[in-house]
Parts: sequence; C-alpha cells; structure tokens
Amino acid sequence: MIIGLTGKNGSGKGEVAKFLTEAGFTYYSLSDVLREELKKQSKEVTRTNLTEFANELRQKKGAGCLGAMVASKLEADNNYVVDSIRHPDEVEALRQCKNFYLLAVEADPQVRFERIKKRARESDTITYESFVEQEAKEAAGKKPTDQQLNNTFETADATIENNGNLEELHQKVRQIVQVLSMDAKRPDWDEYFMAIAKQVALRSNCIKRKVAAILVQDQRIISTGYNGTPRGIKNCNEGGCPRCHKFGASGANLDACLCSHAEENAIVQAAYHGVSIKGATLYTTFSPCLACTKMIINSGIKEVVYKHAYNMEELSSRLLKEANVKIKPLAIS
Repeated sequence: MIIGLTGKNGSGKGEVAKFLTEAGFTYYSLSDVLREELKKQSKEVTRTNLTEFANELRQKKGAGCLGAMVASKLEADNNYVVDSIRHPDEVEALRQCKNFYLLAVEADPQVRFERIKKRARESDTITYESFVEQEAKEAAGKKPTDQQLNNTFETADATIENNGNLEELHQKVRQIVQVLSMDAKRPDWDEYFMAIAKQVALRSNCIKRKVAAILVQDQRIISTGYNGTPRGIKNCNEGGCPRCHKFGASGANLDACLCSHAEENAIVQAAYHGVSIKGATLYTTFSPCLACTKMIINSGIKEVVYKHAYNMEELSSRLLKEANVKIKPLAIS
C-alpha cells in the first residue's frame, strides 16, 4: 500500500513518515525533489523558495507533476509513504497507483507554531504573525497551479488529529493503517497468473512478438512457455527464423515460421517433464492460434484465459467452445 501525507507546517507529517519508515515503508517526499533542484541551482533551501519553486514547476509542467514524478518510481510489490503532498492534482497522479491512500495530519495552529520554533528548519518563520501569514498563502494559492492545501485536505481518505504526544500519534497511525490495509486490493487469481505470464514473455527471443503461456493446476503453476525457436536451434533474434526476419504480415505464411508458440511450448514442456495437464487452466498473453487450439483441446485443458486477442481468434474460439473448453478474455493493465 501507499500512504500519502498532507498537512500544514508543523502538523507532524514528518513524525508519521518516520514511524512508517521504521515499520518498513519506503520513504519519498515531494519536497525532497524540490530541495535537490534548488541545491543544483545554488539557491537557499527556505520554505518560501520551496513553495515558489513548486508553484513555478506546477505552472510549467502541470499541477500534478510532482506527484507523477514520485509515482513513476513506485513499484507494486512494496509499501511506501509519500510525504509533502500539497495539491489535489498531485493526489490524483498518485491515485493512478493501486492502493494509494491520502492521510491528512492536523494540529492546532499554536501547537504547530511551537513545534516549528523548536526544529528551526529551512529558515522557518519565527514570529506567530509571519507564521499565520505564510500559512494563509500555502492554504489556498491564487493560481490553480499554486499550492492548495485546503483543497488537498478534502481529498483525504483519513485524518489524524495530532495535538498530543508521539505515543498517541503512533497509536492513531497504527489504527488507521490497519483499517486501510483491510481495504487494500490484492490481485485475484486470474490477474496474479496473467501478471506472471507477462513476465515469462520477457524471456521470448522472437523479434516480432513476445508471447507467454503458463499452465495452472489447483492454483499452482505446473508449466510455462514462451515463443521462440525449438531447443538447440539458433534463436529467432539471431536469425534462427527466416520468416520473422522478413517481418511479414501477422498470421501470414505461418507454415514457414520456425518458432514454437507459447501455448505449444507450455504443453510440450509439461510432456517433457512428465507432468499431467489434464483439467488445467492455461493463461496466455495472446489468444491461441488454430494449431495451438487443437493442442489445447486434445491435451485436456479445461479453460483458456487470455489478455490480447490474436487475429485468428474467431475460429479458435468456436472450436474451444464446441469442445467445452471455457475461454475468457482478461482486461488488466
């Protein structure tokens, strides 16, 4: 899961981020992106400079650009905490990642003022009047691309009030993260196995199209296959298949192709190792061609799940249905 943090100066976002990082979350901060850029430009890292530079960047590259920059670094198999979110479009960019939740951290103004006086970071304001003035600018900028903290708060999935001590804050974070984690979506079995098939496809050496298939029995992978030249034959990308190197039309002159198809290889690999595939489900990144369809039927496979439709899908689909083999397209990213 990905926990995004928004909050006004001194609210305690940093403490929440620290607590989550110590619990195993990987930390990113939109402000760190700005700090690095200011240092490259030999500019002083002050709160005013950070705010102004962020507003300039949003105006040039879009209001959600900082969120998009961080989102591009996040991987699906890790937990993250993303600090310093200050615009609704940054939230929207991060919501493109699965299982993203925005947590707003709030505290009374006087409490926050006392905290920032103690930390004395980045030339924080030292009078309450200047603190209030700066905060008003950050809460609702004049331009749509300016920092918009108030509007960002409204998009939060949960809010933490942080006027107490660290122990109280940590307990609130534990409770909220536990609730949010119950809402986090895991891939279902079809999505899970298709995602694995997409990784298997990367092993293909075919220069025209990378395809993969996996055979699953009782939610357990029993065989995998990807398209390419037969065992011991020069790889397709090394000139092993003359048809592929001619880059002819897809589906044409298949009798001249030396590459074995992914479904074919998955079935043959199971036979090679003496593994029964009767009643198995085949996951393939492309719907099977006619030749592979006949193999699927005769090998006893009970179901075919595919991501993309091959150009000969209609005939193959008709045969599979006639043979009582279930066929299911799967639309996932």
